Amino acid sequence: MKRLASSLLAVVFTCVSVLAQQKTVTIATVNNPDMIELKKLSPKFEEKNPDIKLNWVIVEENVLRQRVTTDVSTGSGQFDIVFIGLYETPIFAKRGWLRPMGNLPADFDLEDVFKSLRDGLSYDGKLYALPFYGESSMLMYRKDLLEEKGLKMPEQPKYEDIKKIADALTDKSKGVYGITLRGKPGWGENMAFLGTLINTSGGTWFDMKWNPTLDTPEWKKAITFYVDLMKADGPPGASANGFNENLTLMTSGKAAMWIDATVAGSMLENPKESQVAGKMGYAPSPIEATPNGSHWLWSWAFAIPKAAKQAEAAEKFAVWATSKDYIKLVAEDVGWSRVPPGTRKSTYDNPEYQKSPFAAATLQAMQSADPTNPAIKPVPYTGIQFVGIPEFQSFGTVVGQNISGALAGKASVDQVLKESQAAVGRAVKQAGYPK
Repeated sequence: MKRLASSLLAVVFTCVSVLAQQKTVTIATVNNPDMIELKKLSPKFEEKNPDIKLNWVIVEENVLRQRVTTDVSTGSGQFDIVFIGLYETPIFAKRGWLRPMGNLPADFDLEDVFKSLRDGLSYDGKLYALPFYGESSMLMYRKDLLEEKGLKMPEQPKYEDIKKIADALTDKSKGVYGITLRGKPGWGENMAFLGTLINTSGGTWFDMKWNPTLDTPEWKKAITFYVDLMKADGPPGASANGFNENLTLMTSGKAAMWIDATVAGSMLENPKESQVAGKMGYAPSPIEATPNGSHWLWSWAFAIPKAAKQAEAAEKFAVWATSKDYIKLVAEDVGWSRVPPGTRKSTYDNPEYQKSPFAAATLQAMQSADPTNPAIKPVPYTGIQFVGIPEFQSFGTVVGQNISGALAGKASVDQVLKESQAAVGRAVKQAGYPK
């Protein structure tokens, strides 16, 4: 009896000791389905690492960017892991706000990660973030609705094709809209899609002397096309729709086409949550005057702020969440088509993943996206759906707000482009461009 009591006491003391030493890792992330799945599976990490407790802060995209930028720039140490992308990582790293990812285990197999993402998440030869998923953009469309109208999607659609098909498929009496596109303002919301439309229309953000070029015919043509298309064939209240809202419109069968992130493919093909699973087709993002910059390159990735309180434990989790083993874990839980896409060659070499109807389109889009050559004209910046300078986060959102206003009918396209030209000009002048 004494032996049993002492054994129980030993177990209790061990548990108390583990709890006393337990490190809480606070993670700031976006409210996308892949992240919800990660949170769902994360107890498996905690089981293997009883000394680490995960604390999740899951918010929508614009809120995440604001909170993360504030945290890392002020060094407040509120978050141990932040979810950032190809835009923020080199900028934050250059300013000394992030810790390099230098202690990766051999079985992480960094060479398996696509080089374009490794390069984009590095600064001065050091890796500063681990990609959770990678994406480009593509056209997603209802094959069944096109077939009913006797329409065929071109292998490489142009925006004039999109207009004709959207007009033909819009049936507002049935609550079906020919197309849905981002309208919610933000440099990473509506400006992500609009950046590609402007690029392929022949437009740029700046000329080689850092003069803004938003009041040009190319911008006017692109934004007028967008506003007119959405008014004719888009859903009501489009100026409030971001990625998640448009995903809901597609999965509920209320939209016929959508140009957005390739990561949406797995969500559209999930029969438990999508009414259109098995009915979807996937094509390259449409082009207009040039293919340059017609589809983006992005990765949501885990980074560790310099001021993180639990940096070692945070890196351990980041490595686990971006590993081959985690991808297999998701496959076991919800199937291969639902694994985080766009990060590893081994995923696309897997015959099971190759069966996913969107896999080939995603890989082709990611491999052909070139952030160093985003426009038909020479430009002084890199980035397709963003301009790779710190000031873009601010002025990109201002322009997004202005264009969202035009979409909502609050101002003309000419007016918002004139205001946007002035706002961008002020921003770069105050920042001292050209530098």
